[in-house]
Amino acid sequence: MSPETIAAMFPRAANYHPAWLQASASGGANPLWLTEWLAGAMDLRPGMRVLDLGCGRAASSVFLHRGFGVQVWATDLWFDPSENCRRIEDAGAADGVFPLRADARSLPFAKEFFDAVISIDSFIYYGTDDLYLNYLARFLRPHGTVGIAGAGVRAEFPGEVPAHLREWWEPNLWSLHSPAWWKRHWEKTGILSVGLADCHPDGGQLWLDWHRRHFPDNAAEIRALEADRGENLGYVRVIGQRRPDARMDDPVSSIPAHYVPQPLLRSPTTEQPVRG
Repeated sequence: MSPETIAAMFPRAANYHPAWLQASASGGANPLWLTEWLAGAMDLRPGMRVLDLGCGRAASSVFLHRGFGVQVWATDLWFDPSENCRRIEDAGAADGVFPLRADARSLPFAKEFFDAVISIDSFIYYGTDDLYLNYLARFLRPHGTVGIAGAGVRAEFPGEVPAHLREWWEPNLWSLHSPAWWKRHWEKTGILSVGLADCHPDGGQLWLDWHRRHFPDNAAEIRALEADRGENLGYVRVIGQRRPDARMDDPVSSIPAHYVPQPLLRSPTTEQPVRG
């Protein structure tokens, strides 16, 4: 796919210098392409509070603040928040992007603090857990939105992995799911109503182009994408809105200590059966 075609597809992302993007990338996908594709389908307005969950090097967080005027909490477990702070300051976004280190399962926020939660090519690492949405949605106000975009499959495999993907496929890749899977995974909880779940029409090619240009040594993945030709692999986007009637249990963080000693074994002298 030509650079001109990609620029027309992602005009906001095209404004960013390739060297800045290369230095700010933190995974196997272009974070600005995915963020533009996802945010374009969300109702983001200036001043909103947005959690950028699994933000990596915070390129998506800078993009969201500069492009939509939202306040962004750039949250990641693996990447240094001090490095992200420098990147955010150099991008002129320090007034609206706040970096911190936190585990996605141990977030330091108040209930209903955010208007939206966004996760770019990160949600597969924790969000497939059946219990996770109940935890995450408590930080989102009623009618707030959760939006994810990242690597996935067009449809779940009915059996074994296709032969042309087996060289590259590993157990962790079973976390890649289809839009239909994510829709059911969210809606069955009664917490979110899913308004959009789809695949990017050129997701497989974009994935391949990104790796050819930025990760040329990743030969097994490139061969898999080339052989697949977008038949199975691509980019998935899902957006859900928190239902105002959603019932969510507070997560159990600890059990109060309460130990009362009891006899360990039955006593043969006191537990003899009664003879008639």
